[in-house]
Amino acid sequence: MPVRAIFFDYDGVLTLDTSGSLTTNRFVSERSGIPYDRVANAFRRHNQALNEGASSYAEIWPAVCADLECDLPLDLLMEAFASTPINEPMLQIARDLRRRCHVGIITDNKMDRMEYLTRHQRLRDVFDPIIVSAKVGATKTDGRIFQAALRALRVDAADSVFIDNTASNLVAASALGMKTVWFDEKTNDVSRLAQRLAVDFGV
Repeated sequence: MPVRAIFFDYDGVLTLDTSGSLTTNRFVSERSGIPYDRVANAFRRHNQALNEGASSYAEIWPAVCADLECDLPLDLLMEAFASTPINEPMLQIARDLRRRCHVGIITDNKMDRMEYLTRHQRLRDVFDPIIVSAKVGATKTDGRIFQAALRALRVDAADSVFIDNTASNLVAASALGMKTVWFDEKTNDVSRLAQRLAVDFGV
C-alpha cells in the first residue's frame, strides 16, 4: 500500500544550507563584518533553548549583541531568515507528492524563524502540518515531535515516511515505526530521491 504522508526535514533537505544556524550566522557575519566564528559562538550557547522553545531570537538578541560587542538591529535577523536558499527541485517534488498524499515538515528549528519563513516562502501552500521543535518542546532525538506530526494528520507511523539529511535524526522516527530516508545534501540528487519514493513507497 502507498504511504499516506511524507514528512520533509527543512534545513538541508528543503533548503540548500545544511542548517539554519549556518544561514543565519553567515548572513550576520557578512552584513556586520564580524568573523563567522565569533558570530557562531555568540549564538551557539542559546541554540538548545531556541530549538526547544525555551527562548526566542528576540529574547536572546541583546546577549548576542553583547557577546559581539556590537549593537546590531534586530531586523538584521529577519533579513538573515529571508536569505535562506530554498531547494527548488525538492520543493517541486513536494508539490507533486501533495497530489497523492499528505506532505508536511518536521524540523528542529526556532519558532520565530519558522514563523517568518512560513509566511515569506509560502510554505503552507505546500506543507501541512509544519511541526517545529520549538513549538512542540522536543527535538528529533525525541519521539514526541514525530508523534505530534502523526496526530496532526491522524495517520499511523507505518503509513508515513520521514526524510532527513542527518542520520541521527532518523532514529526516533524509525523506532516509532515510521519509514525513513536519509538524504545526502552534498550530492543533492533529488531525482534519485523521487525515484526511491516511487519504487519503495508507491508515491
